[in-house]
Amino acid sequence: MAFWRSKKKSDQESLEDPRQAPANDTSHPTDAPPTDAGPVRDQAAGPASAAGSTEQTGPRGAEADRSAGGGLFAKMRGALSKTRQTLNTDIRDLFKAEGRLVDDEFLDELFARLIRTDMGVSSAEAIRDDVGTRLRARVVHMDEVLETITQQTKTMLTQESSGLQFAEQPPTVILVVGVNGSGKTTSIGKLANHLHGTGRRVVLGAGDTFRAAAVEQLTIWAGRIGCDIVTGKPEADPASVAYQTVEKAVDSGADVAIIDTAGRLQTQTNLMQQLEKIRRVVGKKVDGAPHEVLLVLDATAGQNAISQARGFSEAAGCTGIVLAKLDGSAKGGVILPIREQFQLPVKFVGLGEGIDDLAEFDAAAFAKALFEV
Repeated sequence: MAFWRSKKKSDQESLEDPRQAPANDTSHPTDAPPTDAGPVRDQAAGPASAAGSTEQTGPRGAEADRSAGGGLFAKMRGALSKTRQTLNTDIRDLFKAEGRLVDDEFLDELFARLIRTDMGVSSAEAIRDDVGTRLRARVVHMDEVLETITQQTKTMLTQESSGLQFAEQPPTVILVVGVNGSGKTTSIGKLANHLHGTGRRVVLGAGDTFRAAAVEQLTIWAGRIGCDIVTGKPEADPASVAYQTVEKAVDSGADVAIIDTAGRLQTQTNLMQQLEKIRRVVGKKVDGAPHEVLLVLDATAGQNAISQARGFSEAAGCTGIVLAKLDGSAKGGVILPIREQFQLPVKFVGLGEGIDDLAEFDAAAFAKALFEV
């Protein structure tokens, strides 16, 4: 087991290509004996920081988004450009210069086009029926229909809270789960940077010990952000890494511990059992841990993301979703059936490849960015 203390770098290279970072982004690790989910005393621990806040990240995160890159809506609009372009082109084809009568034929055609965003039958039906209720037997133009669709989508996506829930006493322990290739490790780097920017001290745990690239990638993110990281030997017990990450957070007075987990296919029983084990061992070290279990879903996967959510949410007890790679997808509508079927709040959305391209989810901004011409 190794604990690395990292120093923040000023380079703003893309998260998607971590190997471009200088070789001295992190210090050399200090070796510690491997254990099976047992404590390891690490002599490289730094001084404790002040205790973390117990409030949600919502307001503070929203302000940060508005002050950087032209605001949350601008970022959301840019990330949803592929979905919006496909959708608006399809809907525009429904109209003539003089408008279109809202009748059964129009509503059926509208339904077919909504389905193409991977929002699912139920969500598309709800939007179609709302348009029919409000506009039936009227001759309307595209902007009027899009406004109605936007309002209904906002209503369907509205949730009580999208902010992280922090422990009353730090550290807050966050597990991050998801299949390989979903953008899980990159999302952890972005999340750590987001929390670091709010003044919280973060410890990362490289628990995906079966993928050397994941450990390497997360170590580089730690170097850029300026946070600590705990790693294990290749194929070490992920639960052991998780335990020692939480132990490091406790001993060093960190506010948040974020733990990466292995990401095999959701049908593999051994992975599900491993996630359950990790939950048990971190709970032994910190009461109530994990406080958040975030499921990273690849927006480009469309409806396949539904099966991922179902498998992981059952085994890991997920509390929220991070929708990654939104900027690369024309299937941004998949967020609707995810919210409907699992009633899990969408906590964050990935809006690009940069380290700052993670935003707390906002239903109104998302709906507007999805449909506004």
